[in-house]
Formats: sequence, structure tokens, C-alpha cells
Amino acid sequence: MILKQLSVFVENKEGRMKDITQVLKDSEIDIKTLSLADTSEYGMLRLIVSDPERAREELKAAGFPVSITEVLAVKAEDRIGFLHDMLLKLDDKISSIEYIYTLPTEDGPVVILKVANPEEIESILNN
Repeated sequence: MILKQLSVFVENKEGRMKDITQVLKDSEIDIKTLSLADTSEYGMLRLIVSDPERAREELKAAGFPVSITEVLAVKAEDRIGFLHDMLLKLDDKISSIEYIYTLPTEDGPVVILKVANPEEIESILNN
């Protein structure tokens, strides 16, 4: 399934994560999962939230550089080698994976993939 993910540019300074989570809390937006990659000066926070469009508007209004990106969500099987087998199946269809992380759910983990062609990959995995 294709999901909308928020990408927030975060200055690497004290309290910035708290500021972001405060905006989302005040807007009653639930964070489903997140990933943070950082350098010494800044970070890129990626979030799957309950209302990505409203979250983008609220964060922009609070002064955060934010965008929405489509990512592919794939339900993972709880078995050794699932990720490897999935990547092997898609080997000639994925030119590159920009990033990958997981979303825990009651039904098991979901793998979040940022690829250039999410619709094509989704179609292959559904067949």
C-alpha cells in the first residue's frame, strides 16, 4: 500500500524534537512511526501520522520545513529471510532503495520503503 510520509528538516539543537511533537500533540495528530537520520548540524525526521495533510500544514505554520512523500508499505511475514526474499524478488525492478524502516502494527511489522517507483513495486508484490 502507498502511504503519505512527512519529511521534516530538523535543526540539530536542543528542544527541536519536543517542538515538533508539541505541534502534533496540540493538533491531535497521532504518530504511527518515525525515523530520524542526523548529521552534526541537522536531521531528517520521517513520520507516518494519522493525518499527514493537516500535520504538514500545522508544522509549516510553526516554521518547520516539511514535505509529503509517497512511500510503499509492505506487510512483513514473521519469518527468517522475509526481507531478503522480498528484495530478491524485486531485484531487477528496484533501481535503488533510498531508505527503509519498519512500522510496528498489531498484525505484525510493516516495512516502509522509499523507492522511485512505488506503484510498480506495489503491483508486483500484490501479484
